[in-house]
Amino acid sequence: MIKTDILVIGSGLAGAIAAITAADRGRKVTIVTKTPELLSGSSAYAQGGIIYKGFMDSPDKLKKDIMLAGDGLCWEPAVDQLCEMGPKLVKKLLIDRFNVAFDMNAKHEYDLTAEGAHSLPRILHSKDSTGKSIQHSVLDYIEYHSNIEVLVNHTAVELLTLSHHSKELLDIYEKPACFGAFILDNKTGKVYPVYASETILASGGLGQIFRHTTNPQEATGDGIALSWRAGARCFNLQYIQFHPTTLYNDRDSFLISESMRGEGAILIDKQGKEFMNEFDQRGSLAPRDIVARGIHQTMLNTNHPCVYLDISFKDSNWIKKRFPTIYKHCLSMGIDLTKEPIPVVPAAHYSCGGVGVSLKGRTSLQRLYAIGEVSCTGVHGANRLASTSLLESVVWGYVAGEDAAEHSSLDEYYPEIFPWSEETEYTDPALIAQDWQTIKNTMWNYVGLIRTRPRLLRAVTMLRHLQSEVEQFYQKAKMTKEILELRNGIQTSIAVTYATLEARLSKGTHHINSH
Repeated sequence: MIKTDILVIGSGLAGAIAAITAADRGRKVTIVTKTPELLSGSSAYAQGGIIYKGFMDSPDKLKKDIMLAGDGLCWEPAVDQLCEMGPKLVKKLLIDRFNVAFDMNAKHEYDLTAEGAHSLPRILHSKDSTGKSIQHSVLDYIEYHSNIEVLVNHTAVELLTLSHHSKELLDIYEKPACFGAFILDNKTGKVYPVYASETILASGGLGQIFRHTTNPQEATGDGIALSWRAGARCFNLQYIQFHPTTLYNDRDSFLISESMRGEGAILIDKQGKEFMNEFDQRGSLAPRDIVARGIHQTMLNTNHPCVYLDISFKDSNWIKKRFPTIYKHCLSMGIDLTKEPIPVVPAAHYSCGGVGVSLKGRTSLQRLYAIGEVSCTGVHGANRLASTSLLESVVWGYVAGEDAAEHSSLDEYYPEIFPWSEETEYTDPALIAQDWQTIKNTMWNYVGLIRTRPRLLRAVTMLRHLQSEVEQFYQKAKMTKEILELRNGIQTSIAVTYATLEARLSKGTHHINSH
């Protein structure tokens, strides 16, 4: 058993910023991450960049772009907070404190680029691996912070709540509250409680529930499932953003950054014809949901398994310098993007919904915060504007870290809990692999880019049946990270599907076809 001031579940940008912010204020912070290294989550995969401030830019201009992309569903107070605090925190933390090496131009000014649906260039970048540059700089501070303990290779099993885990049965009448989590040591298989005055959920996304995704392997929807079972409010789960351009191949879903289109790349079909102007006057720089559906429709119209992104008409040396990571990866796949177009398809990229939170990151459960992609701040509405997610992680990581530090106290109520019951049954990897294939194919085919009510009803039937099987499996199995991820994946898939069924109107990334 461990007792800490603040438990942070996840070590992406949001979790890291929250941990540092709280630790700076003298709080003892424990970070839990299920990967073997501290570097994990989607933050490090962000290629394009992070919003800063462009020439003649203003919070109002940024707000207008965010609200427009969000298709009328953004929560205005949250957008205001992001637009006012965001660029200032980028300067204060990422530039001045963590010394992130953002690209400069010949005038020794920050080289700002444009991305889809932005009205002007305002995106800071570090070549085409911005997220990795930011994460390495931030995590260096965590490694040596005296108030932060890091537990790698540990997986959150369940959030500890008064109503679910207290031996004092009368606690059911208290306000719902979280006081830590059961944690699995992936190496030993032992499960033990971590008690915390405040718990910050920063567990990332859910892309792995879809067959095609840009997300890392660890993005199995753990935080949504943990919150759902604990009783925290989740909403807007139907708004799954599909990135329009991932490399089409059999090996991986490698992201082709939107900043490439921001730099002039165009989308063409198999005949070499530019097609996006048929769907939107902004062409290849339209919001992501429009571009993704335009690509999807073009693939159907041309009976071709992909479309193409062409930037080969630009100077080859400039391409290699501006997009070195993408260039090298494509070259390893036999594609020279300085000479030929890149085959691309849409893939599940970002969850605009999640665990509902306040402007401080507080959830509907007392003593529980949610930040980063697992949360729903209301900033993204029905469709996330490019490069807002890293900024949101910085802002809500900072305010949640501050708020948790201010309210944490080891004098909080910690009830006696029922001990963890260990099971010993062997977990068959073949069953887990097959169940994941069922989840991924069901979600992709029935709850993907284009949804219909019959497809969604079919998905509910299939997923509920599978969940029953998985739950029986889970109750008897020796605890492993893999069985936990499977259980979380099926729960998150059901939550997304139910939210999608209830949303009758097409909005942003959620498109219902009545035919």
